[in-house]
Amino acid sequence: MASANGRKSIFITGAASGIGAETGRLFSKRGWFCGLYDVNTAGLAAVADELGEGNSISGKLDVRSRDDWALAVKGFGEATGGTMDVLFNNAGVGRHGWFEEVSGEDNDWVVDVNVKGVVNGVQACLPLLKKTAGARIVNTAPTAGIVGSPRLAVYSATKFAVRGLTEALDAEFRDLGIRVTSLMPWFIDTPILDIGAKEGANVKMADEIREAGQNVYPVSLAAERAWDAAHGDDIHYMAGKDAERAKFLTRWMPGLIRKQVKKSVPPRT
Repeated sequence: MASANGRKSIFITGAASGIGAETGRLFSKRGWFCGLYDVNTAGLAAVADELGEGNSISGKLDVRSRDDWALAVKGFGEATGGTMDVLFNNAGVGRHGWFEEVSGEDNDWVVDVNVKGVVNGVQACLPLLKKTAGARIVNTAPTAGIVGSPRLAVYSATKFAVRGLTEALDAEFRDLGIRVTSLMPWFIDTPILDIGAKEGANVKMADEIREAGQNVYPVSLAAERAWDAAHGDDIHYMAGKDAERAKFLTRWMPGLIRKQVKKSVPPRT
């Protein structure tokens, strides 16, 4: 089994593609040992192969399962000598569509992965983080976590929850020497943009984003901001100028941004 051999280490969920995979590539290039975890084992194998032999450990992890977490963290700890410099709670899912189009089962899935998965991760990884000087937790909570997003209502609600959890734990873990921060990207060119109201839906979120002429940022930008979130002094790290603008407006002109959001909602057809 690969081992960290004294290198700093990061445990990444949702590492088979998108922001998770790109963050693994970036941290590995900068000398870190990476733990890569996802339900997509084929994707994990491809990313691990890119990083090269001895630079990562990987395994199947359904973030909803505490048993999966326990097994993954045990293996990671064995590879790092019982430490974890960064937990990157990045795994996330969504459904895009009018509220009444999304099934209760799909809403359960979104809440379980996006909220319970993050809680499970913090609980499972806390023993290793407590043993690591300067440890940090980085939670992915896109801009939908500061601006209520129509036709992403439940997804948006989960990201508000992750932002709240981040802020609460950053204060609570102060005496443990663990910082808790969030990565808050705008639309990033990742597979999650292909979500629909249900599995196999013909209309995808990506189609509407492109039709509206909204900006989609490269995944490399999000990875760089994940690096910043793992090292900087702030608590929330926006990725993309649109994300920075949304943060500014929600703080100083909340009424304006709510009006803009309402105007952006197309009529039901």
